Amino acid sequence: MTTLNRVPSLMARAGTASALTLAAVGGSVVVPGVASEAAAASPATKALHIAASKKGSPYAWGATGPGRFDCSGLTLYSYKKAGKKLPRTAAQQYNNTRHISAKNRKAGDLVFFHSGSSVYHVGIYAGKGKIWHAPKTGDVVRLQKIWTRSVWYGRVS
Repeated sequence: MTTLNRVPSLMARAGTASALTLAAVGGSVVVPGVASEAAAASPATKALHIAASKKGSPYAWGATGPGRFDCSGLTLYSYKKAGKKLPRTAAQQYNNTRHISAKNRKAGDLVFFHSGSSVYHVGIYAGKGKIWHAPKTGDVVRLQKIWTRSVWYGRVS
């Protein structure tokens, strides 16, 4: 029996059911005309979720997944799985995104760390001043607060 079939029968037996009750029994609420979150997710949102799913994967210089990553390897992998192409390095990725201001950043945008005009690191903006990234040798993919103001933002189109 599918979720769509199970929900009405549950409601018929119980009279009414809250969304919490439906979630507890594995049901879902279907609202006509509203796309599911998964179906409506943008490539940026998908890439963000993919990066988050790699939490704890070890850093390895030059690695592009699926089990090990360097910083640009994680962004490359995440966007590729979300249906978008990015070049290999952080600097190349910066040059191939639409540059946006900090006030216009959204979850899923790329965050580029720079020293002067040289980009040296990249992560995926998660919101609330945090990024998912593969930090350095000996570390793992993780969520971390942005630690500097020397960042630029780019949106993948």
